[in-house]
Amino acid sequence: MHKRLKMFGIDFDALTMPEAVAKVLLWREEPDYRCRYLVTPNVDHVVKFQKDQALRAAYRDAAMVTVDGKPVLWASRLLGKSLPALVPGSDFCPALFDAAKAKPGLRVFLLGAAEGVAVRAAETISKRWPWVTVVGCYSPPMGFNAQSAENRQVLDMINQAKPDVLLIGLGAPKQEIWVHAMQDQLQVKVALCIGATIDFLAGEKMRAPKFLRTLGLEWLHRMLSEPKRLAGRYWHDAKVFPRLVLREFINKNPT
Repeated sequence: MHKRLKMFGIDFDALTMPEAVAKVLLWREEPDYRCRYLVTPNVDHVVKFQKDQALRAAYRDAAMVTVDGKPVLWASRLLGKSLPALVPGSDFCPALFDAAKAKPGLRVFLLGAAEGVAVRAAETISKRWPWVTVVGCYSPPMGFNAQSAENRQVLDMINQAKPDVLLIGLGAPKQEIWVHAMQDQLQVKVALCIGATIDFLAGEKMRAPKFLRTLGLEWLHRMLSEPKRLAGRYWHDAKVFPRLVLREFINKNPT
C-alpha cells in the first residue's frame, strides 16, 4: 500500500509513473463500471484549491492524486515530503497506452478540446497504439458543465460506449468538478482529468522541449505559446505559490 502525503491541504499519492499506470490497469480489470478518477495538481491547481470549495470536494473524493509540475515536486522535497516523481496527465496517457499492449483492447473515450481536435487525437491513438480502441469522442461547446442542457446527452454517449478509460480534457477546475458531480452516473472504469493532453495528442498544441521540462520550465513554454490566456494566470500563481510554500514550511516547523 502506497503512502499519501498531505501538502497545501491536498492528499498526494506517493507514486511513480509505472506504479500509477499499474494501478489504473488493475482498476480496468475489475468487473464493475464504478467510476474512479485521477487528478494531477500543478501550481495553478494548488493555488485554485485554496479557495475553490467545489475543487476541494473533487480532490477529496479522487481515487488518485499525482503531482504535475516540477515546482510542486520541488516544494514537496523542500517540505520534507519527498514525493517520488512527476506523474503529469500529458505523460500519463502515453505511458498507459504503452503498458496496455500487454493486454490489448483498452477502450478509451475522449471528452474535451475544440471541435474536431478529439477526432484527430483519436486518429493519432489508433495509429500509434493500435491495441487501444477509441470507442468515442466528443468536443463539448464552450461553457459546458454538469448543468448544461447537453450534459445528459454526453453522459448517454459515454455510457453507451462503455469505455475502460474516459479522458477528460475540459481544463481545470472544470474537468475535476464535472467528473466529481457525475461520478455516480458514469459507466466507466476510470476517468483521467488530463487538461490539454487531447490537444497534445492531436498535434493541436506542442509540448515544451524536453530540456525545458527537465528544468521545470514547461509553464514558460505554455505561457509564451498562449500569452493572452495564460500570462495573467501564471503571474498570479507566481505571487501566491511561494507564499503557500512558506506557510506550509512555517506550519511544519513552528518556532
